Amino acid sequence: MAKPPAPAYVGSVDQLFAALTAPTSEMEKAFTASLAEATKRQTGRPATKSQLRAWTNSVSALVRDLRDAGLGRIEVMLEYPMPHNRRSSADAVLAGTDRRTGKDLFVVVELKQWSEAELYEEDEKLVVVPGSRNEYDTHPVIQVSGYRRRLVENCSALDGDPQAVEGVVYLHNATRHSVRDLFKLALDENVRLYTKTERSAFIDYLSGRFGDGEGRQAAERLLNGRVQPNQPLLKKAAEVLKGRDAFILLDQQQTAFDIVRHAVESAFAANTKRVVTITGGPGSGKTAVAMELLRHMTQDKRKTWYATGSRAFTETMRRFVTGGDKELRNLFRYFNDFAQARPNEAEILIADEAHRARLKSFDRFRREKCSDNPQIEDLINAARVPVFFLDEHQVVKPGEVGTLAAIKAHAQRLNVRHHHISLEGQWRCGGSVAYDLWVRRLLGLGGEDAEWDGDALPEPWEGDENFEVIVAESPAHMESVLGAKLADGWTARMTAGYCWPWSKPNADKSLVPDVKIDGWEHPWNANSTSRVGQAPPSHIWATSPGGFGQVGCVYTAQGLEFDWAGVIIGPDLLARGGRMVPDRAGSHDKDLTKSTVTHEQFDRLVRNTYKVLLTRGLAGVVLYAVDSETQEFLHKLVDGPPA
Repeated sequence: MAKPPAPAYVGSVDQLFAALTAPTSEMEKAFTASLAEATKRQTGRPATKSQLRAWTNSVSALVRDLRDAGLGRIEVMLEYPMPHNRRSSADAVLAGTDRRTGKDLFVVVELKQWSEAELYEEDEKLVVVPGSRNEYDTHPVIQVSGYRRRLVENCSALDGDPQAVEGVVYLHNATRHSVRDLFKLALDENVRLYTKTERSAFIDYLSGRFGDGEGRQAAERLLNGRVQPNQPLLKKAAEVLKGRDAFILLDQQQTAFDIVRHAVESAFAANTKRVVTITGGPGSGKTAVAMELLRHMTQDKRKTWYATGSRAFTETMRRFVTGGDKELRNLFRYFNDFAQARPNEAEILIADEAHRARLKSFDRFRREKCSDNPQIEDLINAARVPVFFLDEHQVVKPGEVGTLAAIKAHAQRLNVRHHHISLEGQWRCGGSVAYDLWVRRLLGLGGEDAEWDGDALPEPWEGDENFEVIVAESPAHMESVLGAKLADGWTARMTAGYCWPWSKPNADKSLVPDVKIDGWEHPWNANSTSRVGQAPPSHIWATSPGGFGQVGCVYTAQGLEFDWAGVIIGPDLLARGGRMVPDRAGSHDKDLTKSTVTHEQFDRLVRNTYKVLLTRGLAGVVLYAVDSETQEFLHKLVDGPPA
């Protein structure tokens, strides 16, 4: 188990007050610097002066009330990152002793500078804030409730005790009247909402909860405890689908869920349609949101299907998530299955991996799976509320047309209202924002949440305590490192760019060792829907025992995850002149090298391919490049220049 990620600032109320009221002191400078560094660590962007000023104003309001409550000695942890999702952080976590029980008590505080807010289209779980850059936000009480659950379930110091953590939303610039609609949401005893109108009630709450002793020891127990390992996605999804568990959605994830729920309710109330598109990178929580939607909608007896354009992903879901339950298995479909669907045949259609949508549905063996219409329009037609989940950096084949722009255009052409939600969280890759940015810069890929475009040069890997990057000396070294991880109970797979031939099995059903590098040779994963010798079928290679003996490609790894990912960078991607450059001559992928694929298309598809492969790991990645100059370039980025 890992240690909890560090907050931006930890100190007593009195210490924090001293920092905030002495603007020329070194303490104040250190306080501001710590907040700026936390913002950069969590978002990949430096904090602006206005952000820091707004933040310190909110913290000042909280500290003033804590001192008036006589709680100068309790501990305050600012910008406390959530376990397994460090882009989501609680504004403050207060630590002290529960006056009622004598045990450790923690209070999560969400600080909002809102002066006014109202419900979004009368939905008690969504709010609109005048002047906000967001069209709508999740109700802050739900936001804090998610933080509480994440801490209780993941931090060993809390021992799963829900009474050890309470939550507060403090709208210190608002009056009760200016946010009166927000009080309509039923609050449980562990999450409360206060405005400046209720300042005295807030102070009474604080003094009634915390004893007047120090909070340092309680804070240290939380910070020095351990974080429970994240349950594997497929195992978690199986528990969720069977009603035995639920994903804890945070921030944009919760907003995305609530917007879809709202769209379904509104569409039925108005007898119309809505389209929702949810975008985000690997591990941002797209599948978690999708599975929570599937659970919620099926429990509400709404006719729901979960479709993808990926055989490996769909068959893995059918095999490992449904547990052989035929009724659950039938929930999982392919995009082609909706070529001849009746209008609004489903109430909700969850289209996961929607970047893999094709121009049209086609199956040369089954006419009912063919359509003359654009596949995206077939999917929109099939449900009252189709929900598309996609990452445009995972488009890896010519003919894949699933983009945000395309879905918006089709919705507009069909005169259907469209909503878009961007997920910026990072669950995969150890929750490492640093690694996600490093990969995008390595590959020259920008992003919707980045302040730079694809022209940014690769940068040295500066490290992250929750994610490890290793450059292997050879493929054999990579296999040895990953094999040791397997022996320690981790999951691991080797993958590579499609740069070697892919032969049919031998007559004795053994796989041909096509991937040959300097005397090391291994076969690709079985290109078959059934087991080949000891090798599992292609669609379950990533999750089935026996898959470690083969090298996977993007088509079998996409949408799935392992604890440790080994990535062999083939001669289709070379380091030249300080940046990575795709080379068509090094590819064996017939879909990418045919003459109809332009240079620009090939360039983008290869970069996207390696983006997928490099972001399959949860705990770490092991890299090796076939080209010597590229291998040296990776060593310099990860290990630094030779001494």
